[in-house]
Amino acid sequence: MFSEYRIHPALLHLLYCLLCSAGEEVVRLQELEGNTVTIHTGLTGVQSDAHILWFYRSESVEIRIVNSQIIRGEIITDYYSEKFRDRLQLNRNSGSLIITNMSREDSGVYKLNIITGISSVWSFSVDVYAPVSKPIIRNQAEKRSVSLRESCSPLCSVENGKDVNLSWYEEKERISSISSSDCSECLSLPLNITNPNSTYTCVAANPVSNQTTQLNITNICYKAVSGQNVKRDQSSSLAAVLIPVLIVALSILFLWFWKKKKKQQDSQDAELNYTEVKTTTRNSRESHEINRAGMTEEDQSDSVDYSEIRH
Repeated sequence: MFSEYRIHPALLHLLYCLLCSAGEEVVRLQELEGNTVTIHTGLTGVQSDAHILWFYRSESVEIRIVNSQIIRGEIITDYYSEKFRDRLQLNRNSGSLIITNMSREDSGVYKLNIITGISSVWSFSVDVYAPVSKPIIRNQAEKRSVSLRESCSPLCSVENGKDVNLSWYEEKERISSISSSDCSECLSLPLNITNPNSTYTCVAANPVSNQTTQLNITNICYKAVSGQNVKRDQSSSLAAVLIPVLIVALSILFLWFWKKKKKQQDSQDAELNYTEVKTTTRNSRESHEINRAGMTEEDQSDSVDYSEIRH
């Protein structure tokens, strides 16, 4: 009994010193949204009859969120805030506070006050971050050609947020980066490719998360060029097929018209084609008259008849 009496004050004195030294600084915590967070005090064996209070301050408003004390030998712990309803749990042995399902709206300063005859205070600044978005790489070049310099101008973009940083890496070396406090606009960072054989990656990061996208030079830089070449080749192939077909079709059409015209011409010539038939007719009376007139057969005019010969 005597030894317990001597040790107990010593422990209290040590605890007091720890509380005083811890209260001199603000502990900064950075947490990921959606996680369960434990605000550790670093203490063990807080006096069983200690009065423990937790406060939350956002901007200029401070509210009490936990009140734990001994009343008539019974530990009574009240959780006051509607903001943290059913999300708080106090560890009385260490004074640590557990918060489930953290959101960005839970960012702020958490203050612990332990009263054991003396009052000791800790302050914890907690910043809660949403997971950073995955960066997107696109080609912003307007010209398209087989030249890398003209056809490839990668631009990496990511949705901006609290403490987001966007960087380009060549292999493992960071070659450029950008950040902005204006969260209303996306972050965008261009890349100047100096070595097509290198590996380039775009990294978006905040203090609790990061996302990486690797540049695929073939897809980003040459895909459009290849697509245009394919279209050009397809057009050339189509022209190579259509031109001979068109020539043959025109030739057949010309031959058909020529044959049709020739047939019409032959038909017209056949209607006008006549053959001359020369006949000489005499009877005895005519011969007698000719003889009387002293005319020869050759002096008499020939009588000519024409007959139509149809084909």
